[in-house]
Amino acid sequence: MRENKKEVCIITICPCCGKSNETEVNENDYFDWKDGMLAQDAFPYLTASEREKLISGICETCWDNMFSEEEDEI
Repeated sequence: MRENKKEVCIITICPCCGKSNETEVNENDYFDWKDGMLAQDAFPYLTASEREKLISGICETCWDNMFSEEEDEI
């Protein structure tokens, strides 16, 4: 169990639409991720789309739009 419960608000800007997004994470988890831990291991309590926003900045709407086009082509 982690002793540090301090929350950190990470603000990302989607490179596709420019929308600002905020994600709150545990401070220790944030530092573990910045030190190289995989996002899914550092933030198991976040959804896949929340983790993606931290990794690439791409918001869920833009992610869905990008990949729905590929599915239509298949």
